[in-house]
Amino acid sequence: MLTHPSPVVTATDRLPQVRHPRNPGMPLDLDWVAGVQANTPAIERRAATLPGRRSVKKDWQAAWLLKAITLIDLTTLSGDDTEGRVQRLCAKARQPVRAELLAALGMPGITTGAVCVYHEMVPAAVRALEGTSIPVAAVSTGFPAGLSPLRLRIAEIGESVAAGAREIDIVISRRHVLTQNWQALYDEMAEMRAACGEAHVKAILATGELGTLRNVARASLVCMMAGADFIKTSTGKESVNATLPVSLTMIRAIRAYQDRTGIKVGYKPAGGISKAKDALVYLSLMKDELGLPWLQPDLFRFGASSLLGDIERQLEHFLTGRYSAANRHPMG
Repeated sequence: MLTHPSPVVTATDRLPQVRHPRNPGMPLDLDWVAGVQANTPAIERRAATLPGRRSVKKDWQAAWLLKAITLIDLTTLSGDDTEGRVQRLCAKARQPVRAELLAALGMPGITTGAVCVYHEMVPAAVRALEGTSIPVAAVSTGFPAGLSPLRLRIAEIGESVAAGAREIDIVISRRHVLTQNWQALYDEMAEMRAACGEAHVKAILATGELGTLRNVARASLVCMMAGADFIKTSTGKESVNATLPVSLTMIRAIRAYQDRTGIKVGYKPAGGISKAKDALVYLSLMKDELGLPWLQPDLFRFGASSLLGDIERQLEHFLTGRYSAANRHPMG
């Protein structure tokens, strides 16, 4: 039997859904960039404590997991993607958890934060999500390597926007970071931001390929100066994707940027986040470091696919006391 939890579960939706002003960017400040440092041992020590510092159980855990669902960019980025697969993914975004579970939790009607697909699949995703407020995010600019000519990457952004993508996940040229060519990174990011028009832009840093946390911090800052609405860890295709030290470095860059400019920039960890317990750690990190506004979809997203299935299993366990097989929670 499904049982109703206490009303605390509905606390997940009490925060107002505020749309923050977009990041207009600012002139490149090379003195600020050069002054950015990263104390790697201290960051790693702090990150190592995070999984054990916050523990939410029972009703509170269910509430946080429901919140996590609304922050997921439900993603398929495979070479064998088809329109049918994208349609099934969009159906899951519209109904992320079995209807009877959401009814028992008192949270019918919640959806994921977005659906993220390759450019070629944008029209299919837009059609499948018609009538909802769920945005389509497109990975553009020669994803995942970002090594195609800049004019082609800019053209791809335009095509994705014209096809109906409301969010564009771009990839930066890692070589600009590795060679410390901050002007080139800034100019590239600014041009991509302009090509996005009204579509929000998420800058993927591919942090696993940037070498050091100092490079991560500086690249984060330069992308925000150039107008990135979000900064994102990874494409999901690198050997190392989202990690807690990288996340701590990036969100502290976000905090520094807000302190200097007053502008809120979003954060998206992606790649390797597949368990509900990992989502809880990231949520607590965001709340601790940036505060409650960063627990809304306009400032925080998970780039994930399998994460949703594990969250659904945990919610069913909360209601029934039993773990179900993964095939009871298909992606579509």
